[in-house]
Amino acid sequence: MSLSLLSRYAFFAVCVIFTLASLPFLEHDWLWPITAVTGVLSLIGVFDLLQSPHAVRRNYPILGNIRYLVEAIRPEIRQYLLESDSDALPFSRAQRSLVYSRAKNESADKPFGTLIDVYQSGFEFIGHSMRPAPLSDPSGFRVMVGGPQCTQPYSASVFNISAMSFGSLSANAIRALNQGAKLGNFAHDTGEGSISPYHREHGGDLTWELGSGYFGCRTPDGRFDPERFAAQAQTPQVRMIEIKMSQGAKPGHGGILPKHKVTQEIADTRGIQMGEDCISPSRHSAFSTPIEMMHFIQQLRELSGGKPVGFKFCLGHPWEFMGIAKAMLETGILPDFIVVDGKEGGTGAAPVEFTDHIGVPMREGLLFVHNTLVGLNLRDKIKLGASGKIVSAFDIASVLAIGADWANSARGFMFATQDTLRQRALVVPDKAQRVYNFHRNTLKGLAEMLAAAGLEHPSQLSARHLVRRMSATEIKLFSQLHVFLKPGELLTGEVNGEFYSRMWQMARADSFEPNEVAAA
Repeated sequence: MSLSLLSRYAFFAVCVIFTLASLPFLEHDWLWPITAVTGVLSLIGVFDLLQSPHAVRRNYPILGNIRYLVEAIRPEIRQYLLESDSDALPFSRAQRSLVYSRAKNESADKPFGTLIDVYQSGFEFIGHSMRPAPLSDPSGFRVMVGGPQCTQPYSASVFNISAMSFGSLSANAIRALNQGAKLGNFAHDTGEGSISPYHREHGGDLTWELGSGYFGCRTPDGRFDPERFAAQAQTPQVRMIEIKMSQGAKPGHGGILPKHKVTQEIADTRGIQMGEDCISPSRHSAFSTPIEMMHFIQQLRELSGGKPVGFKFCLGHPWEFMGIAKAMLETGILPDFIVVDGKEGGTGAAPVEFTDHIGVPMREGLLFVHNTLVGLNLRDKIKLGASGKIVSAFDIASVLAIGADWANSARGFMFATQDTLRQRALVVPDKAQRVYNFHRNTLKGLAEMLAAAGLEHPSQLSARHLVRRMSATEIKLFSQLHVFLKPGELLTGEVNGEFYSRMWQMARADSFEPNEVAAA
Protein backbone atom coordinates (compact mmCIF):
# COMPACT_ATOMS: atom_id res chain seq x y z
CA MET A 1 0.00 0.00 0.00
CA SER A 2 1.46 3.39 -1.03
CA LEU A 3 2.23 6.18 1.43
CA SER A 4 -0.31 8.37 -0.38
CA LEU A 5 -3.05 5.83 0.23
CA LEU A 6 -2.04 5.44 3.88
CA SER A 7 -2.12 9.19 4.48
CA ARG A 8 -5.57 9.54 2.87
CA TYR A 9 -7.21 6.83 4.97
CA ALA A 10 -5.09 7.01 8.13
CA PHE A 11 -7.46 9.07 10.26
CA PHE A 12 -10.47 7.01 9.20
CA ALA A 13 -8.57 3.79 9.99
CA VAL A 14 -7.53 5.07 13.43
CA CYS A 15 -11.17 5.91 14.27
CA VAL A 16 -12.42 2.47 13.19
CA ILE A 17 -9.64 0.57 14.97
CA PHE A 18 -10.03 2.52 18.21
CA THR A 19 -13.82 2.07 18.16
CA LEU A 20 -13.61 -1.69 17.66
CA ALA A 21 -10.75 -2.14 20.14
CA SER A 22 -12.53 -0.20 22.89
CA LEU A 23 -15.82 -2.08 22.73
CA PRO A 24 -14.75 -4.85 25.21
CA PHE A 25 -13.68 -2.22 27.76
CA LEU A 26 -16.77 0.00 27.87
CA GLU A 27 -17.28 -0.81 31.56
CA HIS A 28 -14.81 2.04 32.15
CA ASP A 29 -16.96 5.21 32.27
CA TRP A 30 -14.21 7.47 30.95
CA LEU A 31 -14.03 5.44 27.72
CA TRP A 32 -17.65 5.91 26.69
CA PRO A 33 -17.41 9.52 25.38
CA ILE A 34 -14.26 8.80 23.38
CA THR A 35 -15.71 5.66 21.84
CA ALA A 36 -18.93 7.48 21.00
CA VAL A 37 -17.01 10.21 19.15
CA THR A 38 -14.78 7.80 17.22
CA GLY A 39 -17.83 5.65 16.43
CA VAL A 40 -19.71 8.59 14.94
CA LEU A 41 -16.63 9.60 12.96
CA SER A 42 -16.28 6.04 11.70
CA LEU A 43 -19.88 6.06 10.46
CA ILE A 44 -19.24 9.39 8.72
CA GLY A 45 -16.16 7.86 7.09
CA VAL A 46 -18.13 4.85 5.84
CA PHE A 47 -20.78 7.15 4.40
CA ASP A 48 -18.07 9.25 2.72
CA LEU A 49 -16.66 6.14 1.05
CA LEU A 50 -20.07 5.00 -0.21
CA GLN A 51 -21.37 8.35 -1.50
CA SER A 52 -20.64 9.38 -5.09
CA PRO A 53 -21.18 13.14 -5.60
CA HIS A 54 -18.01 14.35 -3.78
CA ALA A 55 -14.64 12.92 -4.81
CA VAL A 56 -12.84 14.79 -2.03
CA ARG A 57 -14.84 12.95 0.64
CA ARG A 58 -14.26 9.56 -1.02
CA ASN A 59 -10.51 10.18 -1.22
CA TYR A 60 -10.29 11.67 2.27
CA PRO A 61 -13.02 10.12 4.43
CA ILE A 62 -13.90 12.23 7.49
CA LEU A 63 -11.13 14.79 6.85
CA GLY A 64 -12.59 15.73 3.47
CA ASN A 65 -15.60 17.24 5.23
CA ILE A 66 -13.37 19.93 6.73
CA ARG A 67 -13.00 21.39 3.25
CA TYR A 68 -16.75 21.91 2.90
CA LEU A 69 -17.05 23.26 6.45
CA VAL A 70 -14.35 25.85 5.87
CA GLU A 71 -15.88 26.75 2.50
CA ALA A 72 -19.27 27.27 4.17
CA ILE A 73 -17.90 29.72 6.73
CA ARG A 74 -15.39 31.36 4.35
CA PRO A 75 -17.42 34.61 3.99
CA GLU A 76 -17.56 35.02 7.77
CA ILE A 77 -13.83 34.22 8.17
CA ARG A 78 -13.00 36.77 5.50
CA GLN A 79 -15.34 39.44 6.87
CA TYR A 80 -14.31 39.20 10.51
CA LEU A 81 -10.65 38.12 10.31
CA LEU A 82 -9.08 38.81 6.90
CA GLU A 83 -10.93 41.65 5.18
CA SER A 84 -9.34 45.11 5.34
CA ASP A 85 -11.39 48.21 6.07
CA SER A 86 -11.25 49.25 2.41
CA ASP A 87 -11.97 45.95 0.60
CA ALA A 88 -15.25 46.69 -1.22
CA LEU A 89 -16.76 43.24 -1.75
CA PRO A 90 -19.22 44.68 -2.61
CA PHE A 91 -19.18 47.07 0.38
CA SER A 92 -16.14 47.68 2.54
CA ARG A 93 -16.08 47.24 6.30
CA ALA A 94 -15.65 51.03 6.58
CA GLN A 95 -18.83 51.60 4.56
CA ARG A 96 -20.82 49.11 6.60
CA SER A 97 -19.49 50.53 9.86
CA LEU A 98 -20.55 54.00 8.77
CA VAL A 99 -24.12 52.81 8.12
CA TYR A 100 -24.28 50.88 11.41
CA SER A 101 -23.02 53.90 13.38
CA ARG A 102 -25.45 56.32 11.81
CA ALA A 103 -28.35 53.90 12.15
CA LYS A 104 -27.62 53.58 15.88
CA ASN A 105 -27.10 57.34 16.34
CA GLU A 106 -23.49 56.70 17.27
CA SER A 107 -20.64 58.98 16.27
CA ALA A 108 -19.06 58.05 12.95
CA ASP A 109 -16.10 60.38 13.55
CA LYS A 110 -12.62 58.84 13.17
CA PRO A 111 -9.50 59.90 15.08
CA PHE A 112 -6.00 60.36 13.65
CA GLY A 113 -7.02 61.08 10.07
CA THR A 114 -8.10 59.15 7.01
CA LEU A 115 -7.12 55.55 6.30
CA ILE A 116 -7.49 56.17 2.55
CA ASP A 117 -4.42 56.67 0.38
CA VAL A 118 -5.19 60.15 -0.95
CA TYR A 119 -2.40 59.84 -3.55
CA GLN A 120 -3.85 56.72 -5.14
CA SER A 121 -5.33 57.10 -8.63
CA GLY A 122 -9.11 57.31 -8.47
CA PHE A 123 -9.30 59.07 -5.08
CA GLU A 124 -12.17 61.56 -5.11
CA PHE A 125 -13.01 64.52 -2.91
CA ILE A 126 -15.03 67.74 -2.74
CA GLY A 127 -13.25 71.05 -2.90
CA HIS A 128 -14.05 73.21 0.12
CA SER A 129 -14.51 76.95 0.26
CA MET A 130 -12.42 79.53 2.09
CA ARG A 131 -15.78 81.02 3.07
CA PRO A 132 -18.07 78.18 4.20
CA ALA A 133 -21.82 78.66 3.99
CA PRO A 134 -24.14 78.54 7.02
CA LEU A 135 -25.21 75.01 7.87
CA SER A 136 -28.55 74.25 6.19
CA ASP A 137 -31.45 72.29 7.66
CA PRO A 138 -31.39 68.86 5.93
CA SER A 139 -35.20 68.66 6.09
CA GLY A 140 -35.20 71.19 3.25
CA PHE A 141 -33.14 68.94 0.99
CA ARG A 142 -36.05 68.08 -1.28
CA VAL A 143 -36.86 68.16 -4.98
CA MET A 144 -40.26 68.65 -6.63
CA VAL A 145 -41.00 65.75 -8.97
CA GLY A 146 -43.68 66.34 -11.56
CA GLY A 147 -43.38 67.88 -15.00
CA PRO A 148 -45.79 70.11 -16.88
CA GLN A 149 -48.15 67.18 -17.58
CA CYS A 150 -48.40 66.15 -13.91
CA THR A 151 -51.21 67.51 -11.70
CA GLN A 152 -50.10 65.92 -8.39
CA PRO A 153 -46.36 66.65 -8.08
CA TYR A 154 -44.45 65.13 -5.19
CA SER A 155 -41.86 66.82 -2.98
CA ALA A 156 -39.25 64.06 -2.66
CA SER A 157 -36.27 63.85 -0.36
CA VAL A 158 -32.87 63.81 -2.06
CA PHE A 159 -32.30 60.42 -0.38
CA ASN A 160 -34.85 57.58 -0.57
CA ILE A 161 -35.24 53.82 -0.23
CA SER A 162 -34.62 52.02 -3.50
CA ALA A 163 -36.70 49.12 -4.84
CA MET A 164 -36.88 45.97 -2.70
CA SER A 165 -39.91 43.70 -3.03
CA PHE A 166 -42.07 41.95 -0.48
CA GLY A 167 -41.19 38.34 -1.14
CA SER A 168 -37.49 39.02 -1.37
CA LEU A 169 -37.76 40.90 1.95
CA SER A 170 -39.79 39.68 4.91
CA ALA A 171 -42.94 41.32 6.23
CA ASN A 172 -41.06 42.78 9.20
CA ALA A 173 -38.36 44.23 6.96
CA ILE A 174 -41.01 45.96 4.83
CA ARG A 175 -42.71 47.24 8.00
CA ALA A 176 -39.44 48.62 9.37
CA LEU A 177 -38.45 50.31 6.10
CA ASN A 178 -41.84 51.93 5.63
CA GLN A 179 -42.16 53.09 9.22
CA GLY A 180 -38.68 54.60 8.96
CA ALA A 181 -39.72 56.37 5.75
CA LYS A 182 -42.79 57.72 7.53
CA LEU A 183 -40.70 59.02 10.45
CA GLY A 184 -38.21 60.71 8.11
CA ASN A 185 -40.65 61.91 5.43
CA PHE A 186 -38.93 60.19 2.52
CA ALA A 187 -40.06 57.71 -0.14
CA HIS A 188 -40.06 53.92 -0.02
CA ASP A 189 -39.93 52.13 -3.40
CA THR A 190 -42.07 48.98 -3.32
CA GLY A 191 -40.00 47.00 -5.79
CA GLU A 192 -41.82 45.13 -8.53
CA GLY A 193 -43.52 42.78 -6.06
CA SER A 194 -46.40 45.27 -5.69
CA ILE A 195 -47.90 46.87 -2.60
CA SER A 196 -48.29 44.43 0.27
CA PRO A 197 -50.42 44.98 3.39
CA TYR A 198 -47.13 45.61 5.22
CA HIS A 199 -46.37 48.60 3.00
CA ARG A 200 -49.69 50.05 4.11
CA GLU A 201 -49.47 49.62 7.89
CA HIS A 202 -47.45 52.73 8.75
CA GLY A 203 -48.45 55.02 5.88
CA GLY A 204 -44.98 55.95 4.60
CA ASP A 205 -44.82 57.50 1.13
CA LEU A 206 -44.64 54.88 -1.62
CA THR A 207 -43.15 54.82 -5.08
CA TRP A 208 -45.02 51.97 -6.75
CA GLU A 209 -42.70 50.10 -9.07
CA LEU A 210 -44.44 48.46 -12.01
CA GLY A 211 -42.42 45.66 -13.55
CA SER A 212 -43.02 43.50 -16.58
CA GLY A 213 -45.15 41.10 -14.51
CA TYR A 214 -47.60 43.94 -13.62
CA PHE A 215 -47.94 42.53 -10.13
CA GLY A 216 -50.87 44.02 -8.26
CA CYS A 217 -52.53 45.15 -11.49
CA ARG A 218 -52.47 42.17 -13.83
CA THR A 219 -55.01 40.09 -15.69
CA PRO A 220 -55.08 36.30 -15.15
CA ASP A 221 -52.81 35.84 -18.19
CA GLY A 222 -50.25 38.37 -16.88
CA ARG A 223 -51.12 41.45 -18.91
CA PHE A 224 -51.69 44.99 -17.62
CA ASP A 225 -55.10 45.61 -16.00
CA PRO A 226 -56.00 49.35 -16.05
CA GLU A 227 -58.83 49.07 -13.52
CA ARG A 228 -56.76 47.23 -10.92
CA PHE A 229 -53.94 49.69 -11.46
CA ALA A 230 -56.16 52.73 -10.93
CA ALA A 231 -57.65 51.29 -7.73
CA GLN A 232 -54.20 51.12 -6.10
CA ALA A 233 -52.49 54.06 -7.77
CA GLN A 234 -55.11 56.59 -6.70
CA THR A 235 -54.69 55.84 -2.98
CA PRO A 236 -53.01 58.80 -1.19
CA GLN A 237 -50.05 56.78 0.06
CA VAL A 238 -48.85 56.10 -3.50
CA ARG A 239 -46.95 59.25 -4.47
CA MET A 240 -45.15 58.20 -7.67
CA ILE A 241 -45.36 55.43 -10.29
CA GLU A 242 -42.12 53.90 -11.60
CA ILE A 243 -42.03 51.62 -14.64
CA LYS A 244 -39.19 49.16 -14.23
CA MET A 245 -37.49 48.64 -17.58
CA SER A 246 -34.44 46.91 -16.11
CA GLN A 247 -32.34 46.79 -12.98
CA GLY A 248 -28.61 47.17 -12.65
CA ALA A 249 -27.73 43.72 -11.33
CA LYS A 250 -29.42 41.78 -14.13
CA PRO A 251 -30.58 44.04 -16.97
CA GLY A 252 -32.49 42.26 -19.70
CA HIS A 253 -32.91 39.09 -17.65
CA GLY A 254 -36.31 39.14 -15.98
CA GLY A 255 -36.78 37.05 -12.86
CA ILE A 256 -38.48 34.13 -11.20
CA LEU A 257 -39.78 33.42 -7.72
CA PRO A 258 -39.99 29.59 -7.51
CA LYS A 259 -43.42 28.22 -6.64
CA HIS A 260 -42.21 26.71 -3.36
CA LYS A 261 -41.43 30.27 -2.17
CA VAL A 262 -44.82 31.68 -3.21
CA THR A 263 -46.89 31.98 -0.04
CA GLN A 264 -50.56 32.88 0.03
CA GLU A 265 -49.64 36.43 1.08
CA ILE A 266 -47.27 36.84 -1.85
CA ALA A 267 -49.85 35.38 -4.25
CA ASP A 268 -52.54 37.76 -2.99
CA THR A 269 -50.22 40.77 -3.14
CA ARG A 270 -48.99 40.06 -6.65
CA GLY A 271 -52.23 38.71 -8.07
CA ILE A 272 -50.81 35.34 -9.06
CA GLN A 273 -51.83 31.72 -8.54
CA MET A 274 -50.53 29.48 -5.79
CA GLY A 275 -48.56 26.44 -6.92
CA GLU A 276 -47.00 28.20 -9.92
CA ASP A 277 -43.64 29.90 -10.47
CA CYS A 278 -43.93 33.70 -10.34
CA ILE A 279 -42.40 34.94 -13.58
CA SER A 280 -41.19 38.46 -14.38
CA PRO A 281 -40.72 38.48 -18.17
CA SER A 282 -37.59 40.08 -19.57
CA ARG A 283 -39.67 42.75 -21.36
CA HIS A 284 -43.02 44.51 -21.12
CA SER A 285 -46.12 43.38 -23.00
CA ALA A 286 -47.92 46.74 -22.66
CA PHE A 287 -45.63 48.41 -25.22
CA SER A 288 -42.99 47.39 -27.75
CA THR A 289 -41.65 50.68 -29.15
CA PRO A 290 -40.49 53.97 -27.63
CA ILE A 291 -43.62 55.73 -28.93
CA GLU A 292 -45.88 53.08 -27.38
CA MET A 293 -43.94 53.46 -24.14
CA MET A 294 -44.72 57.20 -24.05
CA HIS A 295 -48.41 56.47 -24.53
CA PHE A 296 -48.25 53.93 -21.70
CA ILE A 297 -46.72 56.59 -19.45
CA GLN A 298 -49.57 58.95 -20.36
CA GLN A 299 -52.11 56.21 -19.63
CA LEU A 300 -50.61 55.54 -16.19
CA ARG A 301 -50.57 59.25 -15.36
CA GLU A 302 -54.23 59.58 -16.26
CA LEU A 303 -55.24 56.40 -14.39
CA SER A 304 -53.34 57.50 -11.27
CA GLY A 305 -55.09 60.86 -11.17
CA GLY A 306 -52.15 62.91 -12.43
CA LYS A 307 -49.36 61.58 -10.21
CA PRO A 308 -45.71 61.62 -11.34
CA VAL A 309 -44.91 58.70 -13.66
CA GLY A 310 -41.42 57.76 -14.72
CA PHE A 311 -39.23 54.79 -15.43
CA LYS A 312 -36.13 53.08 -14.03
CA PHE A 313 -33.50 51.42 -16.19
CA CYS A 314 -29.87 50.42 -16.42
CA LEU A 315 -28.32 51.85 -19.57
CA GLY A 316 -27.40 49.27 -22.19
CA HIS A 317 -27.53 50.23 -25.87
CA PRO A 318 -27.23 54.04 -25.87
CA TRP A 319 -29.38 54.44 -28.99
CA GLU A 320 -32.33 52.82 -27.20
CA PHE A 321 -32.53 55.60 -24.62
CA MET A 322 -32.07 58.19 -27.35
CA GLY A 323 -34.94 56.48 -29.20
CA ILE A 324 -37.08 57.05 -26.09
CA ALA A 325 -35.96 60.67 -26.11
CA LYS A 326 -36.96 61.00 -29.78
CA ALA A 327 -40.35 59.54 -28.89
CA MET A 328 -40.73 62.23 -26.23
CA LEU A 329 -40.21 64.89 -28.87
CA GLU A 330 -42.46 63.20 -31.42
CA THR A 331 -45.41 62.55 -29.06
CA GLY A 332 -45.01 65.52 -26.76
CA ILE A 333 -45.40 63.10 -23.82
CA LEU A 334 -42.74 63.37 -21.13
CA PRO A 335 -42.00 61.15 -18.14
CA ASP A 336 -41.89 63.10 -14.90
CA PHE A 337 -38.71 61.38 -13.78
CA ILE A 338 -36.10 58.81 -14.78
CA VAL A 339 -34.12 56.68 -12.33
CA VAL A 340 -30.77 55.50 -13.64
CA ASP A 341 -29.68 52.24 -12.04
CA GLY A 342 -26.08 51.11 -12.31
CA LYS A 343 -24.73 47.65 -13.00
CA GLU A 344 -23.18 47.83 -9.52
CA GLY A 345 -26.70 47.56 -8.08
CA GLY A 346 -27.66 44.50 -6.07
CA THR A 347 -30.35 41.85 -6.26
CA GLY A 348 -31.32 38.70 -4.44
CA ALA A 349 -30.15 36.46 -7.28
CA ALA A 350 -28.61 36.96 -10.70
CA PRO A 351 -26.39 34.94 -13.04
CA VAL A 352 -22.77 35.83 -12.38
CA GLU A 353 -22.26 36.79 -16.04
CA PHE A 354 -25.02 39.41 -15.72
CA THR A 355 -23.78 40.69 -12.38
CA ASP A 356 -20.21 41.05 -13.62
CA HIS A 357 -20.43 41.80 -17.32
CA ILE A 358 -23.76 43.29 -18.42
CA GLY A 359 -24.99 46.85 -18.01
CA VAL A 360 -23.38 50.28 -17.80
CA PRO A 361 -22.10 51.51 -14.40
CA MET A 362 -24.32 54.10 -12.78
CA ARG A 363 -22.20 57.22 -13.22
CA GLU A 364 -21.66 56.70 -16.95
CA GLY A 365 -25.34 55.91 -17.43
CA LEU A 366 -26.44 58.93 -15.40
CA LEU A 367 -24.15 61.28 -17.30
CA PHE A 368 -25.39 59.97 -20.65
CA VAL A 369 -29.05 60.41 -19.71
CA HIS A 370 -28.40 63.87 -18.25
CA ASN A 371 -26.52 64.98 -21.36
CA THR A 372 -29.18 63.65 -23.72
CA LEU A 373 -31.95 65.55 -21.92
CA VAL A 374 -29.84 68.71 -21.80
CA GLY A 375 -29.09 68.40 -25.50
CA LEU A 376 -32.85 68.27 -26.22
CA ASN A 377 -33.85 71.13 -23.87
CA LEU A 378 -35.79 68.63 -21.74
CA ARG A 379 -33.63 68.48 -18.62
CA ASP A 380 -35.59 71.13 -16.70
CA LYS A 381 -38.84 69.21 -17.29
CA ILE A 382 -37.66 65.74 -16.18
CA LYS A 383 -36.10 64.90 -12.82
CA LEU A 384 -33.32 62.32 -12.50
CA GLY A 385 -32.73 59.80 -9.72
CA ALA A 386 -29.69 57.58 -9.36
CA SER A 387 -29.17 54.24 -7.60
CA GLY A 388 -26.15 51.98 -7.22
CA LYS A 389 -23.98 51.43 -4.10
CA ILE A 390 -24.96 54.70 -2.45
CA VAL A 391 -24.51 54.69 1.34
CA SER A 392 -22.74 57.92 2.36
CA ALA A 393 -23.20 61.66 2.05
CA PHE A 394 -20.28 61.79 -0.39
CA ASP A 395 -21.92 59.08 -2.52
CA ILE A 396 -25.01 61.27 -2.75
CA ALA A 397 -22.98 64.39 -3.53
CA SER A 398 -20.99 62.61 -6.25
CA VAL A 399 -24.13 61.70 -8.25
CA LEU A 400 -25.83 65.05 -7.71
CA ALA A 401 -22.74 66.78 -9.07
CA ILE A 402 -22.99 65.01 -12.45
CA GLY A 403 -26.70 65.36 -13.06
CA ALA A 404 -28.91 63.56 -10.52
CA ASP A 405 -31.65 65.35 -8.57
CA TRP A 406 -31.87 62.67 -5.90
CA ALA A 407 -30.32 59.35 -4.89
CA ASN A 408 -31.83 56.00 -3.92
CA SER A 409 -30.23 53.36 -1.73
CA ALA A 410 -31.32 49.75 -1.19
CA ARG A 411 -28.47 47.97 0.55
CA GLY A 412 -27.67 51.00 2.71
CA PHE A 413 -31.12 50.88 4.27
CA MET A 414 -30.87 47.09 4.54
CA PHE A 415 -27.64 47.49 6.53
CA ALA A 416 -29.41 50.01 8.72
CA THR A 417 -31.85 47.30 9.84
CA GLN A 418 -29.05 44.88 10.75
CA ASP A 419 -26.52 44.44 13.52
CA THR A 420 -22.90 43.67 12.73
CA LEU A 421 -23.63 40.15 13.97
CA ARG A 422 -26.72 38.15 13.09
CA GLN A 423 -29.68 38.50 15.38
CA ARG A 424 -32.62 36.35 16.36
CA ALA A 425 -35.36 38.46 14.77
CA LEU A 426 -36.09 41.84 13.27
CA VAL A 427 -37.89 44.04 15.82
CA VAL A 428 -39.89 46.50 13.75
CA PRO A 429 -39.97 49.62 15.99
CA ASP A 430 -36.24 49.37 16.71
CA LYS A 431 -35.26 48.84 13.08
CA ALA A 432 -37.65 51.52 11.84
CA GLN A 433 -35.87 53.97 14.13
CA ARG A 434 -32.55 52.86 12.67
CA VAL A 435 -33.82 53.43 9.13
CA TYR A 436 -34.90 56.92 10.16
CA ASN A 437 -31.58 57.59 11.94
CA PHE A 438 -29.53 56.46 8.95
CA HIS A 439 -31.46 58.77 6.62
CA ARG A 440 -31.33 61.74 9.01
CA ASN A 441 -27.65 61.40 9.89
CA THR A 442 -26.61 60.85 6.27
CA LEU A 443 -28.38 64.05 5.20
CA LYS A 444 -26.82 65.82 8.18
CA GLY A 445 -23.43 64.71 6.84
CA LEU A 446 -24.41 65.99 3.40
CA ALA A 447 -25.40 69.36 4.89
CA GLU A 448 -22.00 69.66 6.56
CA MET A 449 -20.19 68.81 3.32
CA LEU A 450 -22.23 71.35 1.39
CA ALA A 451 -21.57 74.07 3.96
CA ALA A 452 -17.82 73.37 3.78
CA ALA A 453 -18.02 73.74 -0.02
CA GLY A 454 -19.81 77.10 0.37
CA LEU A 455 -23.21 75.71 -0.69
CA GLU A 456 -26.61 75.76 0.97
CA HIS A 457 -28.62 73.18 -1.02
CA PRO A 458 -27.78 69.96 -2.91
CA SER A 459 -29.14 71.45 -6.13
CA GLN A 460 -26.16 73.85 -6.14
CA LEU A 461 -23.67 71.01 -6.52
CA SER A 462 -22.04 70.81 -9.94
CA ALA A 463 -19.19 68.97 -11.62
CA ARG A 464 -16.72 71.72 -10.74
CA HIS A 465 -17.09 70.95 -7.02
CA LEU A 466 -15.79 67.36 -7.21
CA VAL A 467 -12.21 66.34 -7.88
CA ARG A 468 -10.56 63.06 -8.90
CA ARG A 469 -6.92 62.10 -8.68
CA MET A 470 -5.69 60.84 -12.06
CA SER A 471 -2.11 60.00 -11.07
CA ALA A 472 0.43 60.75 -8.36
CA THR A 473 0.98 64.20 -9.86
CA GLU A 474 -2.36 65.13 -11.49
CA ILE A 475 -5.87 65.87 -10.30
CA LYS A 476 -8.87 67.03 -12.36
CA LEU A 477 -12.26 68.52 -11.67
CA PHE A 478 -15.23 66.40 -12.75
CA SER A 479 -16.05 69.23 -15.17
CA GLN A 480 -12.70 68.59 -16.86
CA LEU A 481 -13.12 64.82 -16.88
CA HIS A 482 -16.52 64.48 -18.51
CA VAL A 483 -18.20 65.77 -21.65
CA PHE A 484 -21.23 67.95 -20.86
CA LEU A 485 -23.58 68.89 -23.70
CA LYS A 486 -24.95 72.39 -24.00
CA PRO A 487 -28.73 73.04 -23.98
CA GLY A 488 -30.29 72.18 -27.34
CA GLU A 489 -27.06 70.79 -28.80
CA LEU A 490 -28.67 67.62 -30.14
CA LEU A 491 -31.45 69.63 -31.75
CA THR A 492 -29.09 71.96 -33.62
CA GLY A 493 -26.80 69.15 -34.79
CA GLU A 494 -23.71 70.90 -33.45
CA VAL A 495 -22.87 68.16 -30.99
CA ASN A 496 -19.81 68.21 -28.74
CA GLY A 497 -18.46 64.73 -29.37
CA GLU A 498 -18.84 62.14 -32.13
CA PHE A 499 -20.31 59.53 -29.76
CA TYR A 500 -23.45 61.50 -28.93
CA SER A 501 -23.91 62.52 -32.55
CA ARG A 502 -23.64 58.93 -33.79
CA MET A 503 -25.99 57.52 -31.13
CA TRP A 504 -28.55 60.21 -31.96
CA GLN A 505 -28.45 59.25 -35.63
CA MET A 506 -28.88 55.57 -34.77
CA ALA A 507 -31.87 56.18 -32.47
CA ARG A 508 -35.46 55.57 -33.65
CA ALA A 509 -38.72 56.66 -32.05
CA ASP A 510 -40.66 53.85 -33.71
CA SER A 511 -38.41 51.00 -32.60
CA PHE A 512 -35.81 50.01 -30.04
CA GLU A 513 -33.76 48.66 -32.96
CA PRO A 514 -31.05 50.99 -34.31
CA ASN A 515 -31.21 52.87 -37.56
CA GLU A 516 -29.21 50.50 -39.75
CA VAL A 517 -28.05 53.21 -42.15
CA ALA A 518 -26.53 55.26 -39.32
CA ALA A 519 -25.16 52.13 -37.65
CA ALA A 520 -23.32 51.01 -40.77
